[in-house]
Amino acid sequence: MEAMLIETEPTPNPATLKFLPGRTVMEAGTRDFASPEEAEASPLATAMFALGDVTGVFFGRDFISVTAAPGVDWTVLKPDVLTLLLDHFSANMPLFMPGSAAGIAVPAEEEAFADDPADEDIIVQIKDLIETRVRPAVANDGGDIVYRGFDKGKVYLKMQGACAGCPSSIATLKNGIEQLLKYYVPEVTEVRAV
Repeated sequence: MEAMLIETEPTPNPATLKFLPGRTVMEAGTRDFASPEEAEASPLATAMFALGDVTGVFFGRDFISVTAAPGVDWTVLKPDVLTLLLDHFSANMPLFMPGSAAGIAVPAEEEAFADDPADEDIIVQIKDLIETRVRPAVANDGGDIVYRGFDKGKVYLKMQGACAGCPSSIATLKNGIEQLLKYYVPEVTEVRAV
């Protein structure tokens, strides 16, 4: 049995650490768990919340982001999280409960607004930019951004993982993503988080 090394990286959110197990975590899509109830679909996420100091777990393609409760010292929590991850991956445990639809299905993209069919060309451009330019950058920071709607020039996006509740996420949204979308898609006037 080869020794497994799990690397950790800081994220722009001081409460969130990114753990890299050196293997694929999610084959497709991402999963965001913001409560122990949501985590019930995943034994690993449930175990994380059971530590007591965890307020969020996010599965990315090749990483897991864990958000600590306010005031929690990562030097105390990190060894516990690493132990859970090592046990999980070295035993090749399933990420999701067997037979639960949650493990198989990628959650449906619930739109914040019903997109106007007349805006379809604009929406295709926006989604393409988010997929190719925004999401890879945000994944580096241990999170994800999901398209939620386009209405009268406003683009609605949902922040997940390290990006949710991160002090710099609003700046990222306003300065980075909004500027990028406005540049390529002149119809965009504003980007908002939902």
